[in-house]
Amino acid sequence: MQQQITRMRREIDEIPDAVERLLSRGQKDIASTAEVARTLDPAFLTSVARGSSDHVCTYLKYASEILLGLPVASVGPSVASIYNAPLRLQNSLCLAVSQSGQSPDILAMVRSADRDGALTIGLTNDAASPLAASCAHTIDIQAGPELSVAATKTFVSSAVAGLWVLAEWARDEALLAAIRDLPERLAEAARIDWPEVRAAIGANPSLFTLGRGQVLAMSNEAALKFKETCQLHAESYSSAEVLHGPVSIVEEGFPVFSFATADAAESALSEVADAISAKGARVFATTTKVKSASPVEHVRTLHPLTDALSLIVSFYSMVEVFAASRGIDPDAPRHLKKVTETV
Repeated sequence: MQQQITRMRREIDEIPDAVERLLSRGQKDIASTAEVARTLDPAFLTSVARGSSDHVCTYLKYASEILLGLPVASVGPSVASIYNAPLRLQNSLCLAVSQSGQSPDILAMVRSADRDGALTIGLTNDAASPLAASCAHTIDIQAGPELSVAATKTFVSSAVAGLWVLAEWARDEALLAAIRDLPERLAEAARIDWPEVRAAIGANPSLFTLGRGQVLAMSNEAALKFKETCQLHAESYSSAEVLHGPVSIVEEGFPVFSFATADAAESALSEVADAISAKGARVFATTTKVKSASPVEHVRTLHPLTDALSLIVSFYSMVEVFAASRGIDPDAPRHLKKVTETV
């Protein structure tokens, strides 16, 4: 009997097309937003998001700080929606990311940021959403309908849209070329699903995911997806933090997955992966620089910042298969629904 294809699997396979659609349709909005940001020359950025969208913001935080030297702070939406506290946001840019553009707390924070002097930019999959109406500038991420509860193509499309703005802002031609090359690389990445990682996790009730720099965001996203789709306890740590305490729970066979790109953090992360492996853990990493940890197949792109996106696509492919192997429907996570509206 042929296994039914999940909505999550279909949407993972649609990621390259969704990014291609963004690249073909989004140039005008991206360019104008980047020009406005460049002209403003903000002193700092703030980000507003929840869940997977907040992981996008973590990714863009590192990209902004690496590319532009511009610090990014995540602002809790409750500051506006619950506490109604004004913030000193003059000469700043506020980036809001929400696939639905509907959550009341995100909207409250965006409206508060506008009131408090920030230039507001929204990334959303619904150009007619309340978020789009509330922001001074909006970018439609062009992902198309996403029906699976677990966000995949909206995560990647939001990350690409935000990174594209930063690349245009910085006039970074190497990164712009890598972004244009992404659809083909992401299609390759979607065909990787790490059977050796699935086998090592097996019936383990808990695991770690690791990252550093921009792939810390992918580690955070992976830990969330393990919980959402597999009902598996997963904790994400920076490789710079995991040895400071969390490593104490590691025992023989404990699963650890390490995200690494070909950048300045790769060697340091590899050393930590090897150190945890030496304690008996089953450690996997997306790099060949590890010695005792196990390297896994991965797709490199034309830039370390875009490498992170190919890695999360392969992770999505893996976790969708793993959920099914545990008898769980990834399209219907327990206690969850597609749009969560918090106040």
